[in-house]
Amino acid sequence: MLFSSAAVALGLLPLAFSHPLEKRQNALPPVNSAMDESVLQLALYLEHLELSLYTGGYTNFTDAEYTAAGFPPGFRENVGVIADHEKTHSDTIATILTNAGKTPVPPCTYKFPYTDPVSFVDLANAITSVGIGAYLGGGALLTDDPELLTAASSIVTVEARHDAYLRAAVGGSPFPTAFDTALTSVFAYNLAQMFIVSCPQQLPITILPKLTVVAPIPPPIPNPPTPAGTPLKFNFDPSTFFVKVDPNAPLYIGLINMVTNVTFIETTSCGTGCVTAPVPKGAMGAAFAVLTTFNGGLNENQLTEFGALTAPAEVILS
Repeated sequence: MLFSSAAVALGLLPLAFSHPLEKRQNALPPVNSAMDESVLQLALYLEHLELSLYTGGYTNFTDAEYTAAGFPPGFRENVGVIADHEKTHSDTIATILTNAGKTPVPPCTYKFPYTDPVSFVDLANAITSVGIGAYLGGGALLTDDPELLTAASSIVTVEARHDAYLRAAVGGSPFPTAFDTALTSVFAYNLAQMFIVSCPQQLPITILPKLTVVAPIPPPIPNPPTPAGTPLKFNFDPSTFFVKVDPNAPLYIGLINMVTNVTFIETTSCGTGCVTAPVPKGAMGAAFAVLTTFNGGLNENQLTEFGALTAPAEVILS
């Protein structure tokens, strides 16, 4: 039922809404299990990272610098709005944990490899894609807690809108794929490590050996998309592997992308600790490459649990 103009004129509309709005504002979801807590702590860890990233994107460049780099009027202000959103996300998750008697993970010290507005936006796309993937992967672990799942879902949709806005501003497609890519907690956590200088408290998640994308780097937002068959080059240190690997054994890239889950691509050696692999047909958007000795048959959870030789490396394909 619509409120009458008389009610609005008499100032009754605020009174009609005050009680339900007050109730909703104070109704934060509970933390019902150790799994709930682990999902929330990782979400908070990544929100702290994004808050620092977007705060820097706002404070480190002026309106004039964004304009000179080709961004539309008001772009810097909107980067500041995104930073405000990340602060709200961080504060809300921390409050949910505190209300449950848990200690929220504190922020780390970060270092981001951007030098100008364009490289900042390219990096923000890559990092936000990791955050979106972590929420999608974490959501699957919250199926027994619909209130918490709804809260997480309401954050990930906003994160996706942030990413779409940034991508469009640099001439990329705001919606490069029909599906986003979910990430396991281990893979999302490892992807964040490249920006961490130090942390007062790390999460109890395994840090895997590093895999580095050599080409293309830094990660641009390609338009048009990277064609299938384009060689991707990766570096790694085989001495850091958790298991012994025969130097002559074939290695594969498990490429995690959209809902196809994992595509396994045989690599070509380019020397010790160096392989190349072609972009497979149909791969788009943000993809995540993991080095493995398996040539197929594993989903992302299995690749995380026992198939990965390295942490994932993010590759922006479109």
